[in-house]
Amino acid sequence: MKKIMILGVLATLVIGNSFGQGKVWSAEKANAWYSQHKWLTGANYIPANAINQLEMWQAQTFDPATIDKELGWAEGIGFNTMRVFLHSLAWKQDPDGFKKRMDKFLSIADKHHIQPLFVFFDDCWNKEPKVGVQPAPRPGVHNSGWVQDPGQPASTDPANFPGLEKYVKDVLTTFAHDRRILLWDLYNEPGNSGKGDSSLALLAKVFEWARAVNPDQPVSAGLWDWQLEKLNAFQLNNSDVITYHDYEELPMHHRVVELLKANGKPLICTEYMARTRNSRFSTILPMLKKENVAAINWGFVDGKTNTIYAWDTPLPDGSQPVEWFHDIFHKDGTPYRQDEVNLIKKLNGVN
Repeated sequence: MKKIMILGVLATLVIGNSFGQGKVWSAEKANAWYSQHKWLTGANYIPANAINQLEMWQAQTFDPATIDKELGWAEGIGFNTMRVFLHSLAWKQDPDGFKKRMDKFLSIADKHHIQPLFVFFDDCWNKEPKVGVQPAPRPGVHNSGWVQDPGQPASTDPANFPGLEKYVKDVLTTFAHDRRILLWDLYNEPGNSGKGDSSLALLAKVFEWARAVNPDQPVSAGLWDWQLEKLNAFQLNNSDVITYHDYEELPMHHRVVELLKANGKPLICTEYMARTRNSRFSTILPMLKKENVAAINWGFVDGKTNTIYAWDTPLPDGSQPVEWFHDIFHKDGTPYRQDEVNLIKKLNGVN
């Protein structure tokens, strides 16, 4: 990725209100909201026994006991937020049950002093999500069963938008005033999987739907590829707080932080930490704390998502990689690296 291209995005940035009801937060409002929170740290979270968002949220595989156990480990190292992906098909199956499961998740998270952020749509990995029993993991393959939402080509078909609008508005309306929720991440990596600017139509719609509901929590969509200039400009213009992904090593990541700070709004890094790319807790996390940037790494517990394996380096025999790509804990709750956990605890003020 060409990080320098962010300069062009920032040069054309104009903060404004694109829609009629809710307004894009001013920098003053966004910073006042951010100042009410202690430094935010956490991980992208899915239970170890779920291969994807559907397996996490469908009634037959939703597992409060595992979630409670694992969020207890998160609380133990001082994490106070977790980024959690929803899925429209799980809602479509059973809207009321889906929202009850969200409420249950929020109750568990609140018990552990964790304020999660929820993700609606996603352009990453497998193109055609299907409800029901989810596939078994492919040995040694990173995120072998993760599914897009709403999928491909579903995400570019306007005929699907009315149903997606009902989903987004129903969930947002139900939880619009829920203080247990940190923020709404409306679209993960729009334009990924070769979609490019074709994702702009749904991205614009989901912001429009969110503004119509006007929840108390901020809404955002994270920057992730500086070459997608139209998408980046739209995301910057319409996000209440600035979220972004960065898996680069320290000097480049720090440069991105410096550039994004020109926006004047709080920064939340919603994805980082890939050990074999030299994006590590030991280098990135202290910098993010020093810069007062919220830090949410990818991966928490080694599980069915197989994210201990690198994106592009499968191990078909399922053997342990020389070094884990993502994740912090083994399935039994022991740390992958005790020195990393010690650092996280220290930076979070946990004895």
